[in-house]
Amino acid sequence: MNDGQTIDAAARRLTQALDALEAAVERRHEADRTEAGLAAQVQALGDDRARLADDLDTVSARAKSLETANRDVIRRLDLAMQSIRNVIEGGDR
Repeated sequence: MNDGQTIDAAARRLTQALDALEAAVERRHEADRTEAGLAAQVQALGDDRARLADDLDTVSARAKSLETANRDVIRRLDLAMQSIRNVIEGGDR
C-alpha cells in the first residue's frame, strides 16, 4: 500500500468515525428531548392529581353537608308525620 492509499483509507475511516459520532450525538439529543417531554408529562400529571385531589375534597365536603341536611329533613318529616298522626288520632276520639 502506498502513501496515497494509506491516506485515503485513513480518511475513509475518519469519515466513518465522524458519521458514527454524529449519529450518536443525534441519538443523545433525541433521548434528551424525549426525557424533557416525559418530565413535562410527569409535571402535568402531578398538577392534574393535585387538582383532582382538591376537587375530591370539595365534593366530599359537599356530600357530607348534603348527608347531614338529608338526615335533618328525614327527622323533620318524621316529626311532621307524627304530629299529623296525633291530630288525626285526636280527631277520631
